[in-house]
Amino acid sequence: MRAVVTRVKNASVEIEGAIHGEIGQGFLVLLGVHVDDGPAEAAKIADKICGLRIFEDENGKMNLNPMQAGAANLLIISQFTLFADCHSRRPGFTLAARPEQAIPLYESVIAQCREKGFHVETGVFGADMQVRSQNDGPVTILLDTKEL
Repeated sequence: MRAVVTRVKNASVEIEGAIHGEIGQGFLVLLGVHVDDGPAEAAKIADKICGLRIFEDENGKMNLNPMQAGAANLLIISQFTLFADCHSRRPGFTLAARPEQAIPLYESVIAQCREKGFHVETGVFGADMQVRSQNDGPVTILLDTKEL
């Protein structure tokens, strides 16, 4: 799995002209599922997202996770394009999991983050979405379970 995690002041996702999910301070997470991913990768990435220490402590050092910083809000958006093969000018997506595999794993990450006490908002898998965010820092981290 891959996740692009951005520390935000706020973020929202709009579908068909209506706000579907909205958070205050926390993380905007774009999440992609690889064809080889399974439950172990979902658990690994959920744990890493929730424990990522990229909020500043009293000394100005990035040392706090979202829960410690009082920012336990996640907006998690499915993003199959994170596994684009760009060897040609037209990306291919054969490495991205098909919906029948990806949806349960995407939902598993969401459920695991909620079990850890996070407020989680989402988009709709496969929908045309407009995502807005006010990035904080900006701080953006790329996570890949093959490298964790």
